[in-house]
Amino acid sequence: MPIPTPLHPRTAALCESQEWRNWAGYLAAGTYEPTHEREYYAIRNAAALIDVSPLFKYEVNGSDALRLVNRIITRNVARCAVGQVMYSPWCDDLGMVIDDGTIARLEENRFRITAAEPNLAWFQDCGVGLNAQVRDVSEELATLALQGPNARSILLKVVNDANLEGLRYYRFSPGNMGGIPLLISRTGYTGDLGYELWIDPQTAVKVWDKIFEEGEGFGIAPVGIVALDIARIEAGLVMLQVDYISARKALIEEQKSSPFELGLGWTVDLKKEYFIGRKALLAEKRRGSQWNLVGVEVDWTSLEREFSGVNLVPQVVGRASRSAVPVYRDDWQIGHVSSHTFSPILKKYIGIATIESRYAELGSPVEIEITVEYVRRKARATIVRLPFFDPPRKRA
Repeated sequence: MPIPTPLHPRTAALCESQEWRNWAGYLAAGTYEPTHEREYYAIRNAAALIDVSPLFKYEVNGSDALRLVNRIITRNVARCAVGQVMYSPWCDDLGMVIDDGTIARLEENRFRITAAEPNLAWFQDCGVGLNAQVRDVSEELATLALQGPNARSILLKVVNDANLEGLRYYRFSPGNMGGIPLLISRTGYTGDLGYELWIDPQTAVKVWDKIFEEGEGFGIAPVGIVALDIARIEAGLVMLQVDYISARKALIEEQKSSPFELGLGWTVDLKKEYFIGRKALLAEKRRGSQWNLVGVEVDWTSLEREFSGVNLVPQVVGRASRSAVPVYRDDWQIGHVSSHTFSPILKKYIGIATIESRYAELGSPVEIEITVEYVRRKARATIVRLPFFDPPRKRA
């Protein structure tokens, strides 16, 4: 049975819909209001406050902490300065992705790794023979995401002793909120300007209250997973067990994915002397990958034509779908769309797709399967570059 997060006293009181999801064993609001529309537009037009405490969090410290983290992840964390955050997947010996997350360098020999699923045993096994300790600190930290174009303006009103104006993308800074210490990272899962606040669970409710009080004039709203899902698809961000299956949970080899196949080749530093999976990924780099992760943009005229055949307008506006559908080229299946949604801000139907590399050229025409009144049909689409939505304010 899912348990409450440290912020449940506030999220439960605001959750009018009573729609809850199980996120890593914790209760997470699906939507706060009966529909998700206002929550979505809070992310894109104002400010969204999201309880992301269910993230798994691990601290690695000791004289060999750098060696251990470098052994686990595909990026070279030696290039990560204290105060910086990196994003990276980590792989098994065959170069297949187990999970992905952020790595923050808290001190010279102290790191914090976030993950979507439990990884403590794997990290500890990777550290055998090294002077490095891995500790699960998931319950020692509550995490709040403040996302949207007004996020910085709100934080400037409530946070002291933090260089928010100079805080660069994927950096963090300690701060103080009315005597409450916290860590502020310029990170998030929305593809927009945003911050994540790392807080002692005992003070999390006070931080929520302060942000909400000051954020009222900036259009702040509590936001659940339904709206967040649309935003992360627009941002082209992959989700574990949706856009790829963990190598630990795959039932057959064909269900596994390498970083190159997930569009994460930029995270693979093959110049690094050693990391788990390096040999296999070096071989894949030489021969090429079987699959590519791309965006697909569905032709609206094609959708209208398919739905008009039964006297309907396109029935695609609403929640994002995590149900995979086939992608075709000339009646031959060449891949699948794993996450798809109507983008309210782009006014387009979009999806994250895994396509055979030989068919994955940008601009190529494809067809995706849609269902119209219980009948499977095909709509025209185009392969496009990810992300779909990438506002300058995210990094500015």
